[in-house]
Amino acid sequence: MSIYFWIIFGVLFLVIVFSFYRRYKIVAAMSKVPVSDKLIILTDATFKKQIAKGVSLVDFWAEWCTPCKIQGPVVSEIAEEISDKAKICKLDVQHNRRIATELGIRNIPTIIIFSDGKPFKKFVGVKPKPVLMKALKTALKE
Repeated sequence: MSIYFWIIFGVLFLVIVFSFYRRYKIVAAMSKVPVSDKLIILTDATFKKQIAKGVSLVDFWAEWCTPCKIQGPVVSEIAEEISDKAKICKLDVQHNRRIATELGIRNIPTIIIFSDGKPFKKFVGVKPKPVLMKALKTALKE
């Protein structure tokens, strides 16, 4: 094999190692962000009662989900800002499967904004704070 093969192989190997290291650092930094005390933690038993009145944002997540760890601090920031106008909630789909199954949650993170117990808007995947805030403000106007 020629020297060029090994040079290209070495460069590709370093690029792959670096990209995994960057992802690890991002996830490690996100998991250190404290959870807001204004977040409401939901279970299968409390879900319907909590979302029945008013506007509620529910983050469907799991502890093992890397994108959920990235979305979590965004939801916590929203809870700090707007919890007086809307309920900001989290539901762990690993431990509360009944509600996730009823709502057809197949991918996480999934965020659903409910208005008086009915789904208003659904987001799948990591969404930035401005997108979620805009949808919440629209739901609050209606």
